[in-house]
Order: sequence, then structure tokens, then C-alpha cells
Amino acid sequence: MAEKLVILSDLWGSKKGLWITSYLGYLQQYFDIQYYDTFQLADVDLVVCSSENLLKSFEQGGMETAVAQLMNKEKKAAHYLTFCCGGTVAWHAAHRGLPMKSLYAMAPMNIPDDIPAPDCPVRLLYGERDQHIPAEEWAVKKGVSLEVLSDFGHELYSDEKIIQKVCLTLLDAVIHKKFQI
Repeated sequence: MAEKLVILSDLWGSKKGLWITSYLGYLQQYFDIQYYDTFQLADVDLVVCSSENLLKSFEQGGMETAVAQLMNKEKKAAHYLTFCCGGTVAWHAAHRGLPMKSLYAMAPMNIPDDIPAPDCPVRLLYGERDQHIPAEEWAVKKGVSLEVLSDFGHELYSDEKIIQKVCLTLLDAVIHKKFQI
């Protein structure tokens, strides 16, 4: 039986997430995938859907709603692949008891210092031009793997080179049954 992989989109979800189909194409034959649109999990209802309005809505209750909905939907331990705010949702949900085998989070935003890392292997991936990169000391203190790629910004996860890199890392973990991502 295939390992379960839960994928949490960035805050735009399927509105601007055509790149997600590349991840699904690479991974669907190796994992039992459950995809969640973070925009929908957060129950965001905006008239003007701008980056600023989305982030404000997420910070003013949307993130809490997304965490609660994820915890209602997922009860068994799984591997998590997340993008942007999806990583923040997964981090908070793990802190509240969501069972997690591993977390591979690309460009998660605003992970608070006062919340411990999930109790599983955690890998964070950022582009060097992302304003949300945590300090190396923070990563060491949290016990998480932090990788920063040069020549990329916040939405590095939508680049085909990064999609291939991430999928190969996940597939290598499946093939070798190590999941130490």
C-alpha cells in the first residue's frame, strides 16, 4: 500500500496554482495523495482577491479556520508537502496534535518562535530572495533542516526545476523507505 501524502496549497490555492499539477503528475503513482486548497480550508471570502487582502484575511481568522478544518479531515499520520501558508497551517496543526510522519514545507510564512517544530522530520525550503527565511540558529534550535536556494524568491515552488528537485527527494524517500526528508 502506498504511503499517504497530504498536499496543502499556497494561499492562492487553485486560483493561481496550475503548477500543482506538475507535483501531482510526478507523485500520484507513488503516493496516496490528498490535496487541500488552503484558500478553501481557510474559508476566505473576499470581494477583491489581492495578495494583501488574502494575507490579511488569513491572519485574521483564516489560518485558525484552516487548521481546524485540516484537523477535522485528517486523523491518521501522513507525510505532508506544503507551500507557503499551507506550511504554516501544517505547523500549527501538528502543534495541536495532527499526526504527521514528515513535513516538507516550501516557503512557509510566519512560523512563530513559541511553537515547537512538529515531532517528525521537517525540511524547510526557501529561495534566497524570500523575506520569510528564518535564521539558521532558529532552524538549529527547532531541529529542522533548512535549505535556501540561490536565485529564487518566495514562489520558488512554482518553478519546474524546484518541482523536479522536490519530487525526486520525495520519490527517493519512498524508494528507500527512509522518509528523512
